[in-house]
Amino acid sequence: MQACKFRGVFPPVPTVVDAAGRLDKKGMAALIDKLIADGVNGMLFLGSGGEFCHMPKEMRFEVAAFAVRHTDGRVPVLLGISSPSTAETIEFGIHADTLGVDGVLVVNPYYALLGQDSLYHHFRSVAEAVRTPVILYNFPALTKQNLEVDLVARLADDVSNIIGIKDTVDNASHVREIINIVRPRHPDFVIFTGFDEYMMDALVLGANGGIPATANFAPAVTCGLYKAFIEKDFEGMFARQRQLARLSRIYELDRPFFGAIKQAIRLCGLDISTEVLAPVQKLSAAKTKLLVDILDKAGVLPQPAPKRTATA
Repeated sequence: MQACKFRGVFPPVPTVVDAAGRLDKKGMAALIDKLIADGVNGMLFLGSGGEFCHMPKEMRFEVAAFAVRHTDGRVPVLLGISSPSTAETIEFGIHADTLGVDGVLVVNPYYALLGQDSLYHHFRSVAEAVRTPVILYNFPALTKQNLEVDLVARLADDVSNIIGIKDTVDNASHVREIINIVRPRHPDFVIFTGFDEYMMDALVLGANGGIPATANFAPAVTCGLYKAFIEKDFEGMFARQRQLARLSRIYELDRPFFGAIKQAIRLCGLDISTEVLAPVQKLSAAKTKLLVDILDKAGVLPQPAPKRTATA
């Protein structure tokens, strides 16, 4: 069953780029390999943290092809195909079909606010034009438009290729209502939370998992939380949730948070480029100092090896 692929922790993988804004294939490969070795359940490429919104079309094709090829089926892959244009979203979706990804993620068109019928038409048109299963992406803080639960239910009812949602909403009630209203009609409807700090709440309510950016540098926390939930190790789950609450301060350091996540990955032990795509700028030295403090207090910074003592 398709929905069984979409459980656990799927980090939104940053796109590693060099100072000229080109894909850094060596760094990207190293990040993918490390995430798989760290036990993530899947990966999302070209989500918000993957900087898709600042890439030309050709680069999006290049990043998608490289990431999927390098992952090579080791874990399930979600691929972001979002665009303000329905036609361009379909174009990215058809490319995703050729790559054989497990699912595509589609945010509502941004900039022009749309009526409910226009939103419905966009998602339905995309889902019916591509073979790959579609997961809706709700991020009203950025798109300025919430996907109402009734719209989600209508799309799930009418379009069999729409199989789930990533809900990045700053409360747990929206996930709760999707579970209450959509799940009785579609028991396999996939529900991921996008905000790290709501992951435990979402799992308890019945969500499939989370797509937390902190998983890119603190997988022991996020994957550990999911593992503890599955194993009913509630004390372990609570402890990791408290760590996630501390780590969530990272999102307040800079807008957008792209540079902070890349810098955190580097500070936690993987030597990748921390360059970001314009108009975003790298994390400043002052903000990097604050980042170090957050990581340290959350207990995720690598600990120095103990000094050896001389023996006689």
